[in-house]
Amino acid sequence: MAKPPIQIPAVPATADHGRLATAILDFASQIPDSQVHRGLHPEAKAQELVRQAARKAALTAGSLALPPGPLGWLTVLPELVAIWRIQAQMVSDIAAAYGQHASLGREQMLWCLFRHTAAQAFRDLVVRLGDRLLFRQLSATVAERVARRIGISLSQRAVGAGISRWLPVVGAAGVGAYAWYDTRSVGRTAIELFGSGSLVQTEPLATPTDSMQEPDAGVSPPDR
Repeated sequence: MAKPPIQIPAVPATADHGRLATAILDFASQIPDSQVHRGLHPEAKAQELVRQAARKAALTAGSLALPPGPLGWLTVLPELVAIWRIQAQMVSDIAAAYGQHASLGREQMLWCLFRHTAAQAFRDLVVRLGDRLLFRQLSATVAERVARRIGISLSQRAVGAGISRWLPVVGAAGVGAYAWYDTRSVGRTAIELFGSGSLVQTEPLATPTDSMQEPDAGVSPPDR
């Protein structure tokens, strides 16, 4: 007799992109301190920081993903926040390794953490001027819009992560592997940014109608 199919519950509130957007803004506004000092070989140090953080993220995510079934839904948002914390410290340390920690602000942290998963969210934030990146200092309105766009992308990941909780052990291994890959992507973005010497910060460039209009399609983040 065939077994009845596993019933996957409705998407819980933890996957709501509004809640994720709030968490994103709160998190990116707190820049971790770093104990790393600039050395003679900053790129080698940065690569080691990425390897260490990726291993830690994989272990953390895999452990949080072990509870099966409905209990697993409860660990989705805590897992995301735990991984962000590891990644944010890694970004802070990479910036310090390149002697750029003083230039690390909310905008740069958002870029490093989420550019690879929600590139279109940064049309309001980053433009290219020749071989340099120009970071706009976000107003409250634009910051909320950027965070909500990121939240929409991450909510899809949260749904998939929640469903994987119904596949204990196998699901945990997959979540851990993704956290490893995701952290390495964040590290690669941070190394490209802080190692290139292209970091620029400026005053807000918003216009009076900025909160009502979408940005020009020609203003987009660079693809490497």
